[in-house]
Amino acid sequence: MSSSSNVGDIQREVARRRTFAIISHPDAGKTTLTEKLLLFGGAIQEAGAVKARRASRHATSDWLEIEKQRGISVSSSVMQFEYNGHIINLLDTPGHEDFSEDTYRVLTAVDAAVMVIDAAKGVEAQTIKLLEVCRLRNTPIITFVNKYDREVRGPLEILEVIEATLNIECAPVSWPIGMGKSFRGVFDLLTDRLLRFRAGEERRSDDEEVIAGLDNPRLQELFPDEVDTLREEVELLREASEPFDRELFLAGLQTPVFFGSGINNFGVQEVLHALIEWAPRPQSREATEREVHPDEGPLTGFVFKIQANMDPKHRDRIAFFRVCSGRYEPGMKLKHLRLGREMRIANAQTFMANARKASEEAYAGDILGIHNHGQLQIGDTLSEGEALSYRGIPYFAPELFCKARPLDPLKAKQLQKGLTELGEEGAIQVFTDGMGRKLLGAVGQLQFDIVAHRLKGEYNVDAQYEPAEIHTARWLSFPDQETRKQFLQRESAAVAEDVDGNPVYLAPSRYKLQITEERFPEVGFHTTREHGEVLAQG
Repeated sequence: MSSSSNVGDIQREVARRRTFAIISHPDAGKTTLTEKLLLFGGAIQEAGAVKARRASRHATSDWLEIEKQRGISVSSSVMQFEYNGHIINLLDTPGHEDFSEDTYRVLTAVDAAVMVIDAAKGVEAQTIKLLEVCRLRNTPIITFVNKYDREVRGPLEILEVIEATLNIECAPVSWPIGMGKSFRGVFDLLTDRLLRFRAGEERRSDDEEVIAGLDNPRLQELFPDEVDTLREEVELLREASEPFDRELFLAGLQTPVFFGSGINNFGVQEVLHALIEWAPRPQSREATEREVHPDEGPLTGFVFKIQANMDPKHRDRIAFFRVCSGRYEPGMKLKHLRLGREMRIANAQTFMANARKASEEAYAGDILGIHNHGQLQIGDTLSEGEALSYRGIPYFAPELFCKARPLDPLKAKQLQKGLTELGEEGAIQVFTDGMGRKLLGAVGQLQFDIVAHRLKGEYNVDAQYEPAEIHTARWLSFPDQETRKQFLQRESAAVAEDVDGNPVYLAPSRYKLQITEERFPEVGFHTTREHGEVLAQG
């Protein structure tokens, strides 16, 4: 909506929004939980068989062909649905650690997160990394301890591990009854009710049995082997653990904990209710010039992801745009801050996993898909006139490098085009050396595999990939043009450019990096950069 729009309407719509990401270590059950949240939210009629790779269905949130083949999520999906009068924007992040950079960017676009813990394995490495990212913005975290339909760790032990490893206070909200084959349901500690579910159903069950109170004789009748343990554990919890405190949760200091089994629908709906009741509405955002409030009239927002070829039939490229203030209407003209010119956004889209539709309106918290012909990059800010720029979209120095050349020399241009687009998308980092050759940089080996698969499937290019003799990369900054000239003359063979044209030093060894840093003490060697500027000293 333009700045003349009714601010009251914007306030009401913003209050209805909840925008969150699901984070976890690979195989903790994140994609399954995503499916079941969509199922309970009424957004889909049946969940994808995420475990059976040969099945006819695949997870609704996985759309890349390689995701369907391997049964993993490597792209970040966006799904919107309405539930209990609220608009839910769910961002499903890549679980695989090789795609941590993409996940980091997605976490800049949300106001809360659901952390999925495998009840057998406990807190794993990727979970620790992702929670550290959430802490940078004090993102509120809801915890779902998954897979209680299996033989797993006891719930008290799980809580101890979460608190000790992640250094966050746990406030259990539901409590499991049994585990594995004797898993009976969850006891809601806030309402003092047991919710009994039935396993193995893909559709939402309409015959849930609610049993009020721990002293209810129906408990003894139904669960004679588990009821005594349940009563003891709940009594111990109420004496020893801190009760849920929403202010501590919103500050990122306490996490409400739910137990369940995503695949069997145990505890999923409770997580959805918690998101509506406790998670924050869209929050204010720091721009370089000032803090922007979601209720403001003029539209502003930023691009946090580029996805190429979501629809292989049309070879499209979509920019994922987080609305931070105002209201979107079709046909709006927005100022592209980096390019300094206007863009008309005629047909932005909203997402329901791999389905898309034209957006009639959007408010702070919503994610829009904007058709992109190369003019939008990760980190770009669009605004309804004001010259401001949102911060916080990072790039990290890659750890692995390789060279790519087409098996068919006639397809060199297609290879260049594919690598350029995948680099702009953020799927991999692409550097161009002084000879015009492309070098690929990645955090993990799987990124190279994905790029090779997509180059073949989407750009029809078979390529040969060879390891490059590069130890690490550092973005460069210079105090003046003379220093820049001297450095580039001496180190020209080791300097390349990234997709935004920034100079990058490609060190063949740790020793060479150290020597070069000592030789040019006034030059900045940076391990990370933010869109449009360098972030940190390397």
